[in-house]
Amino acid sequence: MKKFIIAIAAIVVVYFAFDMAYYRLGLYIDFGGDEEVTTFTTVDEENIYLDSGNGMEPFIIKGVNMGSGMPGEWATDYSIDEETYLRWFKQIQDMGANTVRVYTILNDEFYNAFFEYNKDNDDPLWLIHGVWINDYVQNSHRDAYDDDFRETFIEDCRTVVDLLHGKKKISLGYEHGSGSYTKDVSRWVIGYILGVEWEDVTVAYTNHNHDYDDLEPYRGEYMSATEDASPFESMLAEVGDKVIGYETNRYHQQRLIAFSNWPTTDPFQYPEWITYYFMKCGYVDVENIITSEKFISGQFASYHVYPYYPDYLGYLIDEEMEIRTEIITDDVIKYINMNQGVSIMDLIGDSITDALTDEDGKINSYAAYLKVLSDYHSMPVVISEFGVSTGRGMAQRDRYTGRNQGNMSEQEQGEALTECWEDILEAECSGGCVFTWQDEWFKRTWNTMHAVDLTKTPYWSDYQTNEQYFGLLTFDPGEDESVCYVDGDLSEWTEEDIVEKDGDSSVSMKYDEKFIYILVKKDGLDPEKEKIYLPVDTTPKSGSTYCEGEDVSFERAADFLIVLDGKENSRVLVQDRYEVLRAMYLHETADEDAYINPPDKNSPNFKKINLMLQTATPLITGEWTASSETYETGILKYGNANPESEDFDSLADFIYAGDAIEIRIPWQLLNFSNPSEMKIHDDYYENYGVDYISIDELYIGAGFDEDGEGLKGRIRMEPFELKGWGKEVTYHERLKESYYVMQDLWKE
Repeated sequence: MKKFIIAIAAIVVVYFAFDMAYYRLGLYIDFGGDEEVTTFTTVDEENIYLDSGNGMEPFIIKGVNMGSGMPGEWATDYSIDEETYLRWFKQIQDMGANTVRVYTILNDEFYNAFFEYNKDNDDPLWLIHGVWINDYVQNSHRDAYDDDFRETFIEDCRTVVDLLHGKKKISLGYEHGSGSYTKDVSRWVIGYILGVEWEDVTVAYTNHNHDYDDLEPYRGEYMSATEDASPFESMLAEVGDKVIGYETNRYHQQRLIAFSNWPTTDPFQYPEWITYYFMKCGYVDVENIITSEKFISGQFASYHVYPYYPDYLGYLIDEEMEIRTEIITDDVIKYINMNQGVSIMDLIGDSITDALTDEDGKINSYAAYLKVLSDYHSMPVVISEFGVSTGRGMAQRDRYTGRNQGNMSEQEQGEALTECWEDILEAECSGGCVFTWQDEWFKRTWNTMHAVDLTKTPYWSDYQTNEQYFGLLTFDPGEDESVCYVDGDLSEWTEEDIVEKDGDSSVSMKYDEKFIYILVKKDGLDPEKEKIYLPVDTTPKSGSTYCEGEDVSFERAADFLIVLDGKENSRVLVQDRYEVLRAMYLHETADEDAYINPPDKNSPNFKKINLMLQTATPLITGEWTASSETYETGILKYGNANPESEDFDSLADFIYAGDAIEIRIPWQLLNFSNPSEMKIHDDYYENYGVDYISIDELYIGAGFDEDGEGLKGRIRMEPFELKGWGKEVTYHERLKESYYVMQDLWKE
């Protein structure tokens, strides 16, 4: 019995030792010997070729990027299950896409689902897999040759190779997905995109720390750096070489390799005022990374390119943006590396206007930039990210084609994606990947992140934060349907929803994870002739009982005033003291310190609600002039917001319904930082910025100017109870209108 126990124990020890060595540490013995190395992908100077069973044929990537976020979950929770992935894969392929791209190691359920979906599929989905660089490493004191950067990068590449071949186990706590990766999906993996959107300062810092003359360019068996390569490019060549070598030696396979890039670190040198304005200080040129004959698959150039930012070429024809070059000192030029890169002017040619004008005579700097990229590279170019957002908030504006970062309806999103795709093909790129498949509630955006509690973003749908709405698939609140649709159908409203009633008029309210809904009713209401005022009191810290600009008074100190003045002139106003833009961006908008002379707590000045679009680049010389761009986000759009309606407009804020008006207001527009816990902004001037307080009710009322002669008396206001939902979010999936637009495009 004792010998039996010892034998069993020995077997267990051997098993766990083998499991640790083979599946976790990646140790292996190559029994393949001289086994032929295979690939089903290859390239020439312009095209990607793929062998799906009929020999190598030209392949255009019609891809969709996929993140890992779900409502109520962080991306790093990797909470999407196999059933969901299977459903999504079918929807993606039904749209006409042929490729899915992921950025990092996901949970094992993704790969299990991908295997199940493809194993009996004669027309499989293909996969492009990324290798992520930790944000904290890239935005730190480390350069790319630090072990936390370079060695971790190489190790993560090997991990990706192993898991795609079904030979990896990953425990929790490694900053990416985990599980037992036992399904071999490598037969459907086109290639790898290594890295992320490089921080230009990380690239510049790496090149600054490692002398070009002292650091020999990397020379590898499969991939090498040229004599002209920067230290950062040499590091990339080493990583690529080791990935190819590892997969070649262990699995006797090769597939395409690309390195992530974007305009911020593109290889081009721009005129001084553009370089200076955008502070472009990093350059990554994959033409300085070459491959040997042993790498039989091939290399392509990967770029994330959006129409709106950074639109370097668009500024070439904007004379007002030309910064006086005499202010740019030699030290500044050295700092931003103006001596690097290939001259964009040499690539464009003699006429900037001709280069940026399309066949219809319109300026299209996006198409022009794609053409420059494609013409410059001696390998296929893939636009591995392109997209626009359906968020209500906007963060950047495309001045020439109107493909903005946000404030676009779902139909407009589809039209913009179509135009981008046509530009991609016209530039003779080898395809691209739409960003992105699903909306992601957890995300943040630079021009709204100051206004929200960043530790609780997955628990509500912030329509003002455009970064959350790039998806072709959205998540609407409610398990099966939303609590309310602003569509003119009042059947969802009951007597229990009434908050304030005064004679023949009433105000009703309800809310969900995305909006506060308001119903205003009055017998005989004519909303095109009557001006309606809805004061809202949220914070006890400030507010006014009088609005100077509109000459209306309220029973309570209001913080916001919703003014309904016809289909084209309705908006939300905010009391001066409670305007977050002033508190956070007065330096950029007016060159003043917001905290020296703050507005009075009971200031009667109510202002339009604006969002920042662009801030000026501070001059390194010490000079500075206020220069910024904002847009009015408080303006309310008329239309039907029900997705089932033929005239559905996803951006609609209000609609008439006989003698009633339905309205929906996104939480952040009323300075809610986290409605899941009913937290709003505290007084900015007591906290020198945004801090939070909790509330359990707000007050609202309604006043009607029937004859244009103003209101008589004060508007009465009544309380509306607020109760958060914590982490218990409800949602249901819905394919956006843009999905069907792309389906029509890609299915042709």
